[in-house]
Amino acid sequence: MRYVNIDKVETGQYLGKAIYSGNGAILLSAGVQLTVYMINTLNRIGVTMLYIQDENFADVEMEEVLSEATKQMMIREMSDTFDAVRSGKEWSPNKVTFSIEQLLEDITGMREVQIQLTDIKTRDNVQYVHAMNVCLLSAMIGMNMGLNQHQLKDLATGALLHDVGKFSNLAEDDLDIDSKNHHTWRGFEWIKTKREFNLMIAHIALQHHERIDGKGKPRGLSEEEIHMYARIVAVANIYDNLITSKENGGQGLLPHQACEEMMAQSDRMLDHDVLVEFTRIISVYPNGTGVRLSNKETGVIVRQHRGLPGRPVVRIVSGSGGDLDVKEIDLANATTTFIEAVMM
Repeated sequence: MRYVNIDKVETGQYLGKAIYSGNGAILLSAGVQLTVYMINTLNRIGVTMLYIQDENFADVEMEEVLSEATKQMMIREMSDTFDAVRSGKEWSPNKVTFSIEQLLEDITGMREVQIQLTDIKTRDNVQYVHAMNVCLLSAMIGMNMGLNQHQLKDLATGALLHDVGKFSNLAEDDLDIDSKNHHTWRGFEWIKTKREFNLMIAHIALQHHERIDGKGKPRGLSEEEIHMYARIVAVANIYDNLITSKENGGQGLLPHQACEEMMAQSDRMLDHDVLVEFTRIISVYPNGTGVRLSNKETGVIVRQHRGLPGRPVVRIVSGSGGDLDVKEIDLANATTTFIEAVMM
């Protein structure tokens, strides 16, 4: 598979990964042959990047942490939960808890996997995929920091619900820092009414926009005043926001750019120790990404090295028709060659 800009997708190519609708159903299945209508529709609903099948990279796989069933369930439950909050109806903590249990079951034994957030976002599903991504990243960071299963469950639940306050029509992000209508306060108030959740889960929603330097919202907490779980969710939340395409059609940052920007905020906005753990679990150059090397050759990322996120394996394909020259450069060994640019 290759990860390409939708503007470069051609009619007749085959979709490499499924795309989900806002309620968790599959909008387009992997393997479907793309038509002009499909490509135009994807453009219209806000899709900017796609995974496309390519026979030269047929063996390139995304090392998925979550099963397709877990993803569909989590997106569906977030859709139901946020819709209930919008309308003022009751929502089911038990269903949320079951989703968390499935996620934790999926990630058990995945400590060595580098996460590639590969699910395609649309305008309809972006808020639900965001909640799922923040939950996954937070749980993986927590697992690598040695949290036990009970702690991971609280962390993951708070991460999944961190933005629930945004879906109340009273929530406003631009109000004064102490306003009880800030979405973090609204989320806190919503979650703490659920006896199935302990108060720590509500405090994750309340504190995830606080900053280490004390300049965050809603209370201006700093350093150790911010609970560790909230510091973890803050890192996951900012990363997924940075790589997400903006509403106006602009591109989000590439993973390596987002990581660089976040490291620049170490010990100001974000906790340094949490950032270090984050860099150990994230794939800086995901499989399927096209790159240009410092030797001016272009290729596609095909494999990763744990602990060396900037030194993946790149496959170079040259020639045309049946006369192709294929080679791979392992940047872990080719120490004088570097990734110069990402090609989208």
